[in-house]
Amino acid sequence: MVSVDAILLAGGRASRVDGATKPLFEVNGTTLLHAAIAAVRSHGAQRIVVAAPPLADDLDVEWVREDPPFGGPVAGIVAALARVRADEVYVLACDLPTARAAVDLLPDEVTPDADGACLDDGRRQWLIGRYRTGALREAASALPDDGRDASMRALLGGLRVTAITADESLTRDVDTWDDLTQARSSTRPTARGGVMTESRTLPPEALNDWSAALAERFDLAEGDIPISLILDLARDVANGVARPAAPLSAFVAGLVAGRAGGSPADTDAAVAAVVEMARGWENR
Repeated sequence: MVSVDAILLAGGRASRVDGATKPLFEVNGTTLLHAAIAAVRSHGAQRIVVAAPPLADDLDVEWVREDPPFGGPVAGIVAALARVRADEVYVLACDLPTARAAVDLLPDEVTPDADGACLDDGRRQWLIGRYRTGALREAASALPDDGRDASMRALLGGLRVTAITADESLTRDVDTWDDLTQARSSTRPTARGGVMTESRTLPPEALNDWSAALAERFDLAEGDIPISLILDLARDVANGVARPAAPLSAFVAGLVAGRAGGSPADTDAAVAAVVEMARGWENR
């Protein structure tokens, strides 16, 4: 039987929440750290190594820190790998309110033709994955400076990693105070002890009244506001770049389309160009 350990990443700067300790944020009655531990433990993780300064005294985990601190997730993984003993290892960020449901989607064993598996919501979510320990060590050994400031793609891009399709509601992490507020208002327990996320994304028809009011106010024609197109643009940019980039990109697409003439074709072309940029942003 294949053995499995886990590496949990909990030592970032959390600059977008004023340096607060994100893994200790409570969502649905438990901290994000406890949720991550429970998620990997429920799938057989024996040794759990947390890349962070000690955050609690009552947890059956090992704490490890990259040197110097704040070297990024890859540096944390490299430092934690020295403590891993199992054939395979979960890698999970501790800022995920839906940790149990997300880990449930990963295979209980890496397939023979792969080095690992991770969730994919349109982007590879490397930090929600399960990997062969040997393959991960070999990839880590090729990185300079023990992985400091390296990207996850630098570590895992050369491995055979199976993409597991997942809804973005299961991969949405807590980066900001607004994210925390949304996580606390949109998750609830499931029968399996995990969480279920209620999507807060409105369907296009829910925006019809607002669209009609905008059209009346600014003397626009019925087809001048392509709701579905703009929502798709926002989704693709949020996934490919960052959520705050979505409204900015929508504004730029509108500006470019207006300068080109403002026809539906001009709008389609401007949106397509922005989406193409967003989808390639991670690989730039």
